[in-house]
Amino acid sequence: MIRRMPWWLAGILMALLVLFTFSVFGANRPFGASTYVPYFAGILFDLSPEKYPYLKEVHFAGAWEGVMLLGALTGGFLTSVFVTKTFRLSIMPTGWKKYKNSSVISRLVWSFVSGFFLIIGARLAGGCTSGHFLSGMAQTAISSMIFGGVVLLSLIITGKIFYKSEANDV
Repeated sequence: MIRRMPWWLAGILMALLVLFTFSVFGANRPFGASTYVPYFAGILFDLSPEKYPYLKEVHFAGAWEGVMLLGALTGGFLTSVFVTKTFRLSIMPTGWKKYKNSSVISRLVWSFVSGFFLIIGARLAGGCTSGHFLSGMAQTAISSMIFGGVVLLSLIITGKIFYKSEANDV
């Protein structure tokens, strides 16, 4: 039996987390994840901020996001092991097997391609979904509300295409 957290409790906890983040650490810090990719690439490949000026812009945010992402990974792991007791390692999710195919190569290729488009879209939008939804919506930013509507519409369309079955074709 899978123990799940009620959606309303997860929403309250997320709101408290955002409130805690902004009140304790200051509203000057974004709450997102996509800026960490160029920040980490700069560290990993020893890129010079003089040659890549964008690295100067993301230095403050990128360092904070690395800590946040590590906390999200740790928190998710601990929750799945101790609270919901649903932790398992899997390269092939059951939904992929059921609706697409059982090829591990196909799953890995599509994961890479979709991840690539996701990070490009995040940079074009000026932030990722977590940044727009959590930081932007909490600050009632119009751009984040528009972004949220577009993401919701995209999720519905993608879900209809991905989860296409005989039942949906009626």
